[in-house]
Amino acid sequence: MGFAASDIIPLSHARANFSELAEEVKAGAEKIITKNGESYVAMIDAQRLDYYHQLEHERIHLLLIEEAGKGLEDVAAGRVQDARAALQKIKRRRAA
Repeated sequence: MGFAASDIIPLSHARANFSELAEEVKAGAEKIITKNGESYVAMIDAQRLDYYHQLEHERIHLLLIEEAGKGLEDVAAGRVQDARAALQKIKRRRAA
């Protein structure tokens, strides 16, 4: 989603018009609040924030599934080693 110039609001304006901005956000807008000319915080609907969190959780799960698949491919191809031996090797390298 892109932002229009009207979606970028100075903090002083946001303070003075918070209720109006909240209604716009509830209706679907997203606002970027600036402080000293730099982006500071975003204002989004709580349901949309929850949706963004759900997407992030799904993304993490997909990455874990992908990594598990790679691990299974390594096992099938014989690219394995004993975990204890590998950890001891890492510890020896760190100690050196």
